[in-house]
Amino acid sequence: MNQTILVAAAALGISSAHAQPMTLQAIGKLKAPFELAALPYPAGSLAPTIDQKTMEIHHDKHHKAYVDNLNKLVADNKDNVDLQTILSKISSKEAGVRNNAGGHWNHTFFWTLLSGEKENQKMPERLSKEIQSNFGSVDKFKAEFEKAAVAQFGSGWAWLIRDNNGKLAITTTGNQDNPLMDVAAVKGRPIFTVDVWEHAYYLSYQNMRADYLKAIWNVVNWKQVDAYDREVSAH
Repeated sequence: MNQTILVAAAALGISSAHAQPMTLQAIGKLKAPFELAALPYPAGSLAPTIDQKTMEIHHDKHHKAYVDNLNKLVADNKDNVDLQTILSKISSKEAGVRNNAGGHWNHTFFWTLLSGEKENQKMPERLSKEIQSNFGSVDKFKAEFEKAAVAQFGSGWAWLIRDNNGKLAITTTGNQDNPLMDVAAVKGRPIFTVDVWEHAYYLSYQNMRADYLKAIWNVVNWKQVDAYDREVSAH
């Protein structure tokens, strides 16, 4: 049975403000049979930015489908490789594995980046300074991120990553791809992402993706973003 900090915190009813930060390593080490971990906070705790119904459908239906489909596709995988290994060699996998492994990794990562807890929503000074250095200001970073996310045609994701040179960069991927995949146009280690598939926002924002992107900054877990960045920067 796969155990992660996310699962343990949710199982114990620990508030996301007091749970230990998730790690990229923990997500990457997940192995089949893959499991749908509970959200690390109540589904309604991000309202009104993200309404409870959207969170329930997104997590309980969409994410669960990726987990279930991935388990069917890798059921005969005798090597039982972890999720990170699957993504790093995704060009050699069938399309279904690419879509569902990406969907599972991306959503597991995304849930940890949201919080209704005020103490998690303040950007740590260390990260703030580097964002200002790279993008001119935090507001300019947000504007550039929103622009890239709005411009992502159809379904996909917007990312803040450390590229292969260790520099912060904004990038996007289509469908359920991510920058860890060997097929990614821009590769790197993700520290933040926003889901721009319509099912992530349509009930509240309809076709107004830009409004969703402006609102989502209200529930970003910057404490967790900083923890991911520290992890990436240490390697």
